[in-house]
Amino acid sequence: MLNQNGSSNPSTKYDSKEHIWCGARQQGFHNEDLTIGQIIFRQLQREPQRIFQISHSDNTRLTRWQMLENASKMGAYLRGQKFIKETDIVGLMARNTTHVAAVAYGCLFNGTPFHAVNPNLEQKTIRDLYNITKPRILCCDSQDYEKIKDMAGSLGAIVLIVNGKIPHVASIPEILKTAVNGNYEPSEFAGGINRTMAILCSSGTTGTPKAVTISNSRKLFECHSYLSPNDVQYAPSTLDWLTGLISLVTAGVYGTVRLISSEMFSPAHFLEICEQNEISWTIMANSHVAMLANCPQTKAQKLRSLQHLLFAGGHCLVATLKKMQSFLHGQGILRNAYGLTELGALVSYNYDTQSKPESVGRLMANIRVRIVDAAGHNLAVKGVGEILLHNGQPWSGYFGNPKATAEMQDPAGWFHTGDIGYFDEDNYLYIVERKKDMLKYLGMMYYPHEIEEVIAQMPDVSEVCVFGMWREQEGDAAAASVVLRPGSRIQAFEVEIFVREHISVPFKHIHGGVQIVQQLAKSANGKVNRQAVKADYIKRSSSSSS
Repeated sequence: MLNQNGSSNPSTKYDSKEHIWCGARQQGFHNEDLTIGQIIFRQLQREPQRIFQISHSDNTRLTRWQMLENASKMGAYLRGQKFIKETDIVGLMARNTTHVAAVAYGCLFNGTPFHAVNPNLEQKTIRDLYNITKPRILCCDSQDYEKIKDMAGSLGAIVLIVNGKIPHVASIPEILKTAVNGNYEPSEFAGGINRTMAILCSSGTTGTPKAVTISNSRKLFECHSYLSPNDVQYAPSTLDWLTGLISLVTAGVYGTVRLISSEMFSPAHFLEICEQNEISWTIMANSHVAMLANCPQTKAQKLRSLQHLLFAGGHCLVATLKKMQSFLHGQGILRNAYGLTELGALVSYNYDTQSKPESVGRLMANIRVRIVDAAGHNLAVKGVGEILLHNGQPWSGYFGNPKATAEMQDPAGWFHTGDIGYFDEDNYLYIVERKKDMLKYLGMMYYPHEIEEVIAQMPDVSEVCVFGMWREQEGDAAAASVVLRPGSRIQAFEVEIFVREHISVPFKHIHGGVQIVQQLAKSANGKVNRQAVKADYIKRSSSSSS
C-alpha cells in the first residue's frame, strides 16, 4: 500500500508447508521486447527542456533534450564503428562527470553491454577484469589513461577520454561535437528484457572481483516507481556498483533530476550539495550513513529536502540509525535495503527502521527466499541459515566464468548468497553475517557484528570493525579497530572492558586486541572491507612491536 510519501511497505507471504517466503506478485508495465535503453529514449523525448542532469563538480546542466542528443551521438558513433559487433563490450572506467551518462545511455540505446570498472582499483585488478570481457573500446578519464594504455594495446581496443584531454587520443566531447543523424533510433530486439545490459563488478571482498552480467530486467527500476520528475536523485557510487546503475536507470525511466559529483563521499560534501540542490532521494553505503550521523556539522536544516535515504552494503548500528533518523524531517524515510549485484535488483526494503532497526525489511515484488541449513533443508521462522534467492528470470552468469556461475546459482535458479539470516514472525528478513565472516573461538561459533553492536553502544565510538586473529590453539580471537568521535579520548583497554561487561560469554570477548584508528579501510563504494581492516591492524601491530 502506498503511503503519503509515495513509498510502499512491501508485503511478504510465508508458505508454512514449503518454508518459502514470497514478495507480492506484480505484472510488468513494459513490453518484454523493449530494452531499458528504448524505454529511456522515449522518456527523454518528453518535456525536452526540463533539466535532467546537474554536475556539481563540472558546474554543468543538461536538459533532457541535450542528454538525448548526446547519448544518440554516442550510440550513432558506436554503431558506425565497423569493428564492433553487436555482442562486443564497451569498457567504462570513469568517475561521475558530465558525459558518463551519455556513454552509458548510448550503449543502452544500441543494446551494447558496457563493462563498468572502478577507476580507483589497482591496475592489476583492472587488467584482470578487462581480460575477461575483452572490450573493443575503453572509455576512461584522462587521469587514468596510463593505467589502461598498455592494456588497450594488448586487447586491440581503442581508447576514448571521457573527461579531460590526452594529446592524439580521441575524446567523448569531440564525438559530441559531430552532427547526429536525425533518423537515429535505438536498436530493437526480440526478448530485449533478457539481453545483457551491463557488466558490473562483484564486491571483491572475498577475492578478485568477478564480472557480473546484468540484464534489462524491470526489477532494476520498478520498485522505485514512487519517483517523479520533481525528485532530485544523488548516488555517490560510480556505475560499476549496482547503486550507481540503479540511479542512472531510474533517472532515465522516471525523468528525475540526476545530480552527480566526481568527489568522493564525505559528510561535508554531501551536506553542501544536499542543501544547495535540494536532494530528495539518495542511496549510499551503510558506512556513509554512520559518517553522516556522527558528523558535527550534520543538522536537520541541511537535510530538509531529503525524503528518501536508502542505504545498503551491510549492517548499520541501531544507535546510528536512531541518530540519523533524528536529522530527517517528518517526511524523510530512512530505509535499509538488501540487494545482490548478481540478482540485478534490490531484494528487500525496510521502511520500519524505528521498530525493527536490525532488519533489512520485507521482500520486493516477485522475489522468493529460502533459508537453508548446511544440508540444504528449508528452515522455518526464526531458523538461521544461508539465504537463497529466486527472481524468476534468467541470468547470464559471471562473464566467462561458468564454474563460479554454477556455484552462485543452482540448476533450479536459486542464488546462493553466502549470507546468513532468518525471518521473524512478521516476515521481516534479518542478515546475521556473511557466511565467510563466521568465526570460531575455542570451538564456539560467533559473528563479528555481535561484538560490533556492543562496542557501538559506547558514546565515544563512531565506527567499529571486528575480525578474527587466528591462533593455532584457540582459533579466531576477536580483535577490533575502532574509530572515535571527534574529541573522544577513550583508550583501547576501555573497549575490552566494556565488551566483557556487556557480553556474558567469554568466547565473544576481545582476545585479539583493540586499535584506535583514524578510519576504516573501505571499498571504492564506501563499504567497510573487513579483510583490509584486518591487514591494516596486523601491519600496525608489526610496526609497533619492531
